[in-house]
Amino acid sequence: MVYTTKKPLRFGDCDPSGIAYFPSYLNILVGVLEDFFASLGFPWKAMTDERRIGVPTVRLDLTFRRPGFQGDELDFALAVHGIGRSSLDMEHTVSARGIELWTAKHRIVATSLDSHASLPWPDDIRTALTSHLETPHAHHPAT
Repeated sequence: MVYTTKKPLRFGDCDPSGIAYFPSYLNILVGVLEDFFASLGFPWKAMTDERRIGVPTVRLDLTFRRPGFQGDELDFALAVHGIGRSSLDMEHTVSARGIELWTAKHRIVATSLDSHASLPWPDDIRTALTSHLETPHAHHPAT
């Protein structure tokens, strides 16, 4: 099940010409990931403060196809493609005005905020993530 959300592309996210400044996309993407975990019942503040679990990015491969512009409403689609012992592999597709703007292959890893070592996904989080796991036969937007 793909997680979808909308985010505005604001004035502060763009260069002087009104085109999206690509580092701003990454900041927005982190917010989408945070919203995804909250939608599963695992807000990051509780994960970090109470459970001492972090989810740093260890791989991020972006492909930009078209520019985004100030005022665009960005449509994010997050698909879970793999769940390892401590890793989570996702693909993001970002569109605006019905046009695909960029895609990303993204891996995060569950880590202990005390030791900074990877740790296995706790069973409750793994179960929630598994409910979003895409099957190999599921339809995916063209990349």
